[in-house]
Amino acid sequence: MSFWEIVGVVVVSFLFAAYLIVLFRIVTDLFRDHATSGWAKAGWIVALVVLPLLAAVLYVVLRGPGMAERAQAASLREWEARNDYIRVIAGTDAVSQIGEAGRLLDSGTITEAEFARIKDSVLGR
Repeated sequence: MSFWEIVGVVVVSFLFAAYLIVLFRIVTDLFRDHATSGWAKAGWIVALVVLPLLAAVLYVVLRGPGMAERAQAASLREWEARNDYIRVIAGTDAVSQIGEAGRLLDSGTITEAEFARIKDSVLGR
């Protein structure tokens, strides 16, 4: 193989990988969009199979701004769900942990030094 054949293979491989990434983004966006009917989704899928490059370019041009908004909304939902999960797994917040330690201190279960240590660890000192 000559140098230019290798360069050609690299360029074609890059373009194919880029097209696959765009195709997966389009399909993901299609199924993420609840406002689009099933027939419209099926039409876009058929267009992506029959005329792949033209359909992909048209989709990005016609529905590009909506793609960004739907991706941002999905990312925000995932972020909120992850934070909610972390809060549930981590337990209670700092105020309730310090309050619980205060109740233990008032009942005599822990000493003042232990309360101070718990408060410092909760507050991250």
